[in-house]
Amino acid sequence: MNASSILIRPVFSEKAMSVIGVPAKDSKSGNKIEFIVHRNASKLEIKTVFEERFEVKIKNIRTKIQKDGKHAIIKLTDDYSAEDVGMKVGIF
Repeated sequence: MNASSILIRPVFSEKAMSVIGVPAKDSKSGNKIEFIVHRNASKLEIKTVFEERFEVKIKNIRTKIQKDGKHAIIKLTDDYSAEDVGMKVGIF
């Protein structure tokens, strides 16, 4: 599987947008961005491609399969902003 086919598109739902902001210090939510990814992509492949493409570091990735495909919820480390990635992909 080539790198360009792993990340398909960002998710623009209201729920996905609500966790993109940087959270308060004691909150575990926030600083996340959600993408639809190739169904067979592993978390390691998603992490590698995402970090290279957006020049960020990922804290963790959760995935779920839904009707419209495989979703990856990507939480960035505190040194990076999901809002900045959102600006690059045209969410805002």
